[in-house]
Amino acid sequence: MDTEDHKALREAVAALGKRHGRGGDTEQLWSDAGKLGYLGVNLPEKHGGGGGGISELSIVLEELGAAGCPLLMLVVSPAICGTVIARFGTEQQKQAWLPGLADGTRRMAFGITEPDAGSNSHRITTTARKDGTDWLLTGRKVFISGVDIADATLIVGRTEDARTGRLKPCLFIVPRDTPGFTRRPIDMELNAAEKQFELVLDDVRLPADALVGDEDAGLLQLFAGLNPERIMTAAFAIGMGRHALAKAIGYARDRTVWNTPIGAHQAIAHPLAQAHIELELARLMMQKAAALYDAGDDMGAGEAANMAKYAAGEACVKAVDQAVHTLGGNGLTREYGLARLITAARVARIAPVSREMILNYVSHQTLGLPKSY
Repeated sequence: MDTEDHKALREAVAALGKRHGRGGDTEQLWSDAGKLGYLGVNLPEKHGGGGGGISELSIVLEELGAAGCPLLMLVVSPAICGTVIARFGTEQQKQAWLPGLADGTRRMAFGITEPDAGSNSHRITTTARKDGTDWLLTGRKVFISGVDIADATLIVGRTEDARTGRLKPCLFIVPRDTPGFTRRPIDMELNAAEKQFELVLDDVRLPADALVGDEDAGLLQLFAGLNPERIMTAAFAIGMGRHALAKAIGYARDRTVWNTPIGAHQAIAHPLAQAHIELELARLMMQKAAALYDAGDDMGAGEAANMAKYAAGEACVKAVDQAVHTLGGNGLTREYGLARLITAARVARIAPVSREMILNYVSHQTLGLPKSY
């Protein structure tokens, strides 16, 4: 259940989203949300944030999505990068980055996915090796969102001596124009304001203070960012599903055939009701995951975040499909804006980790069943 503060936050963000609406200026929305304090609600007050947690930030993304103007970079910049820097960064890194991430004047992308590793982060091959006090990074990343509009990218690599052993991820802040750091846009069918990129790191030289946290900290630092990513992906999906459902409900109330609104027919009404129920159930799991994470229960949050992301992805795809079907031919027109969501909705099933890998996680970690790989 939302607290009174959460209800007030929902209403305020929903009003901002309504003012901007579908197809508006994403940059202006980002700027306005930053000035109003919504982008940094999860970041520490002493560094310009709202002092809340992922619970509050997920509300911001969900309500913007429900208004038809989700901001994908909310998943990346404040949720992943901001959280990692707030938890593990040096005081200098916090002062340099968190105020800008909070007010929207700075953005940071997140680079983990690799061409040959896919969902298996244990196969990361981007390596960092010491050269005096500097670091040299070499590797490739794919499907990295918003690199062109980000001031830097938080790159996940591994130390050179860990290439053949257990994964010891290390995270580096790589400014956009660093020599040897190049990007190439990936031609996507997905129609989104934020573009996808392939990155190449060719002996990228970074100072010692580019490292976030401890090079030997292991998976703790990585999952400090990945759990919020899953929770925020759930928020993205739930908001999108709510937006599609609202369009369908409005249409079903108004569209009259043989003197009866089509929403009076159970063949139309019941699937929409079912879609609403599934979105609400997914939201409950998302809220549980966010509450566990904000309480410092990383293990419990990991399980719940994966379940929330799975449930929200499934609910979103079903809601969008049913919305398009409710409108019939109109569901495929640009006027109603639902057809573009058919592709977008599938993102939550695929990224940042596929539903099959989540089922693997639940099978192994929750149910205790043996691995097949």
